[in-house]
Amino acid sequence: MQQGEIYKYLPTSTVGKVKEIREKDGKTWALLDFTGLWYDVTTLTPADASEYKEVSYKYKERNFTSGLQSIEDLAKEIEEVDISEFTPSGGG
Repeated sequence: MQQGEIYKYLPTSTVGKVKEIREKDGKTWALLDFTGLWYDVTTLTPADASEYKEVSYKYKERNFTSGLQSIEDLAKEIEEVDISEFTPSGGG
């Protein structure tokens, strides 16, 4: 396993490029770019390049140096959803 190679996390079929590899507590871990999470390499298998989707860092690259956005700014970004046609369900 090397940085830049494409691997699939078997339990969820998540596919990502290996960004970093490290060893800790006797286990080897790989950081996948798709989720930004560390995976035990024994749970990863090589994946085909056709299964990989480029990661969009659109939201991660924002400049937050001026502090948190206002509620109004955040509200503008939230897509409105019409829930009138949803069927309620649940226990009870």
